[in-house]
Amino acid sequence: MHQQKRQPELVEGNLPVFVFPTELIFYADDQSTHKQVLTLYNPYEFALKFKVLCTTPNKYVVVDAAGAVKPQCCVDIVIRHRDVRSCHYGVIDKFRLQVSEQSQRKALGRKEVIATLLPSAKEQQKEEEEKRIKEHLTESVFFEQSCQPGKNRAVSSGPSLLTVFLGVVCIAALMLPTLGDMESLVPLYLHLSVNQKLVAAYILGLITMAILRT
Repeated sequence: MHQQKRQPELVEGNLPVFVFPTELIFYADDQSTHKQVLTLYNPYEFALKFKVLCTTPNKYVVVDAAGAVKPQCCVDIVIRHRDVRSCHYGVIDKFRLQVSEQSQRKALGRKEVIATLLPSAKEQQKEEEEKRIKEHLTESVFFEQSCQPGKNRAVSSGPSLLTVFLGVVCIAALMLPTLGDMESLVPLYLHLSVNQKLVAAYILGLITMAILRT
């Protein structure tokens, strides 16, 4: 009954779409990066069908460019770069993932993912390291001027305990039953709404990105 009441509220283009990662980087000198995976999550109580569109489809091969995702499941979409030439270095392409209900044709939501081809991973790492050094020097000067004597800041060696705790809380929230699930043995006050689970899934995605970048 709860699902039937929510269905009319689904407005075309307003449904949040959860995809990870939101950026694909291919390196010409590293063949292992020529194949990348997009993961599409479905935290909802109903199945979704999806379609993958691209601004330059001749440059990529998308395995299973259309399909379906069961409720509270995810699906991996493999994308291969098949035109690794120097004339494409630095060009930003875009993929668009459109989702809709299986019984309807209108797109309930969409998400764009950018894709870039770079010549070398080593050059990219070198540029990022130079950028980090410049930022560190700038911050050092700032701290020396504002508080003397200045102490060297400890370099982060991994995710903080707070980040890990928030991740565990989000995972636990996603595992709790949804409002309206009368067959669950979990107390009613622990049942979460779809919107609460969406927030937990979104926060979990941000935490995952933060951990991967540390």
